[in-house]
Amino acid sequence: MILGKVVGTVVSTKSNVGVKGAKFLLVEKCNHKGEKKGDFIVALDILGAGKEEMVMISESTSARETPETTNKAVDALITGIIDVIDEEEKVVYRK
Repeated sequence: MILGKVVGTVVSTKSNVGVKGAKFLLVEKCNHKGEKKGDFIVALDILGAGKEEMVMISESTSARETPETTNKAVDALITGIIDVIDEEEKVVYRK
């Protein structure tokens, strides 16, 4: 899984993803504390993530193993919206 923060949306007038109502978000990869890395990924969002929320992303085959994405042209999928991350019993990220 990859951690990232939603920084924008990606709009395409034509797409062959095959997921009804597909919404693509621009996500900047980050560390577990929410510090951005300057590396970006476009991910399909079926959860309704919002701007600046930290999300978990699955890539490749894992992104195509949900009921909505089976056998679809999806390479990156938002699989979770993160509320809290703790490291050694200390909260390092909170929504």
